[in-house]
Amino acid sequence: MEGANGEFMLLRYAGDAKLYVPLARLDLIQKYTSLGGVEPQLDRLGTTVWEARKSRVKKSVSDMAAQLLELYAERKMAVGHPFPADTNWTHEFDDAFEFEETADQQRAIEDVKRDMESNLPMDRLLCGDVGYGKTEVAMRAAFKAIADSKQVAVLAPTTVLAFQHYQTFKRRFAAFPVRVE
Repeated sequence: MEGANGEFMLLRYAGDAKLYVPLARLDLIQKYTSLGGVEPQLDRLGTTVWEARKSRVKKSVSDMAAQLLELYAERKMAVGHPFPADTNWTHEFDDAFEFEETADQQRAIEDVKRDMESNLPMDRLLCGDVGYGKTEVAMRAAFKAIADSKQVAVLAPTTVLAFQHYQTFKRRFAAFPVRVE
């Protein structure tokens, strides 16, 4: 790109139009994946077709944002099941953890339990790298639900991970009158 310093990604459009994106703004670029390997229709930059497509996308995003706002407003009005505070039995389960919790893990456990004790529907996503204790957080939440006579289901994205969780839950819950299947 003439007169500019730095590294750029070159995007090609129909009619040999080119757009240079600084690598520092690579977050603006997404890979296009089509169903069935269909080639995308290329637009010419600056044409009415291009402007119409951008307008449709903006409207679609705006509509989705409005739907999300409506959904979250409904969720704020909904009443969830407030679980009771931890019992001696729950503390016994927590204390049986064979490792020392990390500060982040302890905070996640407290946040999840506080959410469960609220009368609002729970809306929490727990993220972390492999080996950072997410399963223990999930087991403590599951135990809290079980202590309140609720049934718990655990979903996993792969059969291997589901089996690993099954083995971990089975071992961790063995000392308690809980059936893991």
